[in-house]
Amino acid sequence: METSFKYFAFISCSSKDTVWGKRLQKKLEHYRMPATLCNERGWRRTPMNPVFFAPTDIQPGSLSEELQKQLKASRNLIVVCSPNSAKSEWVSMEIEHFHQLGRGKDIHFFIVDGEPHSKDPQNECFNPVIERLGIPEILGANIHEKYFRQPRLNRERAYVQLISKLLEVEFDTIWQRHKRLAKRRIAAWTIGATAVAATLIAALVVSRPADVRVRVLEASAPNGNLPPLSNAVVSLMTGNIRETDTLRTLDDPILFRNIPHQYLGKPARITVDCEDFLPADTTIVLSRQSTVNISRDPKMYGDIRFRLWNQRTERVVPGVSVEIAGLTAVSDAEGWVTLSVPLPRQRKTYPITASATLHEDSLYMPCGNDYYLFVNE
Repeated sequence: METSFKYFAFISCSSKDTVWGKRLQKKLEHYRMPATLCNERGWRRTPMNPVFFAPTDIQPGSLSEELQKQLKASRNLIVVCSPNSAKSEWVSMEIEHFHQLGRGKDIHFFIVDGEPHSKDPQNECFNPVIERLGIPEILGANIHEKYFRQPRLNRERAYVQLISKLLEVEFDTIWQRHKRLAKRRIAAWTIGATAVAATLIAALVVSRPADVRVRVLEASAPNGNLPPLSNAVVSLMTGNIRETDTLRTLDDPILFRNIPHQYLGKPARITVDCEDFLPADTTIVLSRQSTVNISRDPKMYGDIRFRLWNQRTERVVPGVSVEIAGLTAVSDAEGWVTLSVPLPRQRKTYPITASATLHEDSLYMPCGNDYYLFVNE
């Protein structure tokens, strides 16, 4: 990559699509390219790191000097396209400023919602500035293109499509690698399972291996307004053996097969790692039916922190009383509002009222130091 750029890419999106912006930033920065291709092109294994992302729709007036500086320091501009960004003035200004730098060919599009060139203004995903500047967007990666039955595979394909354009690599060069890796994992698992089975048969002629079912229970009070547990990574460690599987929902236990019978009735370590939940790491007495508790992370949707900003005066707004989830706080001298919502009241989106007129009536979680709300006058 050219050393003259500080960032591999700048992600532009509406503040309402912040989750997609963060997800895309993480995906690109941690994407590992094949070693042979890296050696051939002189890349690191993670050639798209770092990627700059800060929520848009928070800069008052025109683009700040800081954002203009970050745009200039970025090799590519990636626009997260949705009906939200199509209506965003700040997304429009970021695209136009990057285009004015003479880098229109380095603008890429990642469609997460809506339809391109829709006749319905509420469903259009492309910002009008794209057509006005004559930027080609026909090959924008779209997570909703139905190549596969599973939405997850369509999202992965869109990620790879975007990455292949950013790195100027043939799509199949990367996509076929995904298939090869999957086949290798299956083959490695098959060989490993065969070796384990042979060892168990030889070492445990008398005692048959046991199947251990591990059920994960939510210890915290259930809250139907929050996302349910999904895709929890559960590991069982007995002696020198470590077994790992993914729990899709709380309804069904995980089945660990062929655990040596000698470990039943002895201490075993179980870990559970899942988004939105606190990691669990506990030691139990192993039995054929085992249970481990996991609790929600109360900070994920409970710790609220944002800043109030007056667009007209371009200043923070102190002394505003704000009510969220039945709790009240007053913005401090720097315009910050801080609240902690108890777990039973938590939700992904909070209605918000204030003693001043706000630009939005909803607060989207999670939020923190990079989250701003506008005060209208």
